[in-house]
Amino acid sequence: MTHTSPDATRSAWTALGGDPALLPRIASVTRDGALPARLPVIGLARACTGVCALAAAELTARRTGRDVPRVLVDDGAVATAFTSERHLLVDGRAPVTFAPLSRFWRTADGWVRTHANYPHHRQALLSALGLADAEESVAARLAELPATKAEDAVYAAGGLAVALRTPGQWAAHPQGAAVADQPLVHREWLGPAPARDLAPLTGSPARPADGLRVLDLTRVIAGPVATRTLALLGADVLRVDPPRPAELADQHTDTGFGKRSATLDLGDRTDRRVFDDLLSAADVVVTGYRPGALDRFGLSPQELAARRPGVVVAQLSAWGAAGPWADRRGFDSLVQVATGIAAVEGDPGRPGALPAQALDHGTGYLLAAAVLRTVTEQASRGGTGYVRLALARTAAWLMSLDTAGSGGRAAEAYADPAPWLAGTDSPLGRLRYALPPVSFSGGPANWARPPGRWGGDRPDWR
Repeated sequence: MTHTSPDATRSAWTALGGDPALLPRIASVTRDGALPARLPVIGLARACTGVCALAAAELTARRTGRDVPRVLVDDGAVATAFTSERHLLVDGRAPVTFAPLSRFWRTADGWVRTHANYPHHRQALLSALGLADAEESVAARLAELPATKAEDAVYAAGGLAVALRTPGQWAAHPQGAAVADQPLVHREWLGPAPARDLAPLTGSPARPADGLRVLDLTRVIAGPVATRTLALLGADVLRVDPPRPAELADQHTDTGFGKRSATLDLGDRTDRRVFDDLLSAADVVVTGYRPGALDRFGLSPQELAARRPGVVVAQLSAWGAAGPWADRRGFDSLVQVATGIAAVEGDPGRPGALPAQALDHGTGYLLAAAVLRTVTEQASRGGTGYVRLALARTAAWLMSLDTAGSGGRAAEAYADPAPWLAGTDSPLGRLRYALPPVSFSGGPANWARPPGRWGGDRPDWR
């Protein structure tokens, strides 16, 4: 049986500052077996994609002068999109989603989960444990350490490891308390700016983000999902990464639809000038690094507001902007372990995991929705908008949702994702991929362009 909260969509829309009178515009198709879990994962997924589509529909109405289009949320499309990285095929080859050293390990008093998909994180993990290269040695070494000591040692070396905690232990942890004090979506206005001039939409399908230039400074899944969604809706999205370390190829392919990709070294004077030119014409800046990590480049929200009045600043992190872990790196799998999700989803004596990296995907759609809602509000009031989300706060929201309801009678079972998969040729080869779950009447059903090679585009606006 699927689980959802009838209030999940309402609470997400309220967090975005949306008009509750628009909620009846959302209709849903529920399907048994979509993202099955003890926690209401399908309810979270349905809510996040639903409010994102509603925000897109609201902006469409603003730019066409017509009624807000109706939104359709189909559990099949949602479940397939939330596991998009697992459905990707590149010339028939399935991607590798987790490296061998990214997994759960037994410790002297419990469990720890590591993340070592990137080579530098793998090396940091081995260095922290005083090891060379053998997986068996990692298991033996971690088995000697208490979980929290392993967590601290690996983080101190620049790696990524998190001890398994129960929901109660996380609530008592200083970072858990700091996260609980934050709203699901932080929204504020950083300074004055003229009302945004939105040109009327023409043509079909309606792409409400058409004309927006989005500077994408994100990595991994959540941030790229947000900007991939904005690209679907018509934005000119340019992702800019440092030349090193290179992004994981399959990860970039999965989240690169509709976007362009360039590399710039912000420590290089010439590249910095190019970047500043990009920033001077950007309408939206999306960042996915640790809070404060980009401040030295003049990219704090406050400095962006001063440099580019009227911009929308959208910020994403793993652990939130406050608390002792605010400056730590993190990924969906690690946030699940810290916040108690892995304990809830596990069996006696062994931790578990959600059926999807739902914190990443859900937060990504919420972030895109927050950008769209801010653009809509700017058309009336102007101002420089700032929105902020965190995976750990999305996790807290998931843990708070009601698991008692089913959200309606299922139309049919969700067993085969084929209806929500498509194929296309690309510079990377023949791709099979998940279709976007964000759907509203008259809106786009697919991206306008396939992904290209990481760093393969010029760093300029079209």
